[in-house]
Amino acid sequence: MSTVAENVALHLLKIKAIKLEPTHPFTWASGWKSPIYCDNRKTLSYPEVRAYIRDQFAAVVREKYPDAEVIAGVATGAIAQGVLVAQELNLPFIYVRSSAKSHGLENLIEGNYKAGQKVVVVEDLISTGGSSLQAVEALRNAGCEVLGMTAIFTYGFQKAVDNFEAAHCELTTLSNYSAMIDLALKTGYIQESDVDKLKEWRKSPETYK
Repeated sequence: MSTVAENVALHLLKIKAIKLEPTHPFTWASGWKSPIYCDNRKTLSYPEVRAYIRDQFAAVVREKYPDAEVIAGVATGAIAQGVLVAQELNLPFIYVRSSAKSHGLENLIEGNYKAGQKVVVVEDLISTGGSSLQAVEALRNAGCEVLGMTAIFTYGFQKAVDNFEAAHCELTTLSNYSAMIDLALKTGYIQESDVDKLKEWRKSPETYK
């Protein structure tokens, strides 16, 4: 029986939300070279995939955070994902901007919430965890109690693990880089000769060529 991590990875590969190019790496905005490109916003264009991810997110919240009072999405990639989860759980939804608006009310957090409310944060992708944890910090500064974060996919960088531990924020992801590599090999998406290169990148992404 396939695991959730395998099923999510299979969906992401099938709809090309994840692309793997071990021999022709992509260049990220940070300048890092990467054999993987992940755009989870593509999942929103496929109702079956969108529904499956929504249901798995909802299952995580029900199991781990049954006393959650609010779902918060991280702008912009996880706003739609968070709305779907909040609707499924019949909970209020808010979202956290990357920076405060420069006009109007200059909000950093959009939506209705109260200090002291218990919040679960929904994210689409975890790389180093920096921007995701900024959202957690903003919610905490606003007086919310962040129960944890759940995301579609993580590259599994040690830096992200360390950052989440330092922030005392529990992270649960539906799928991950290791599960994706195993599935991609099993289904013939990559060859055995690609595996070492893909694993090498995860160990030292900043020096990968």
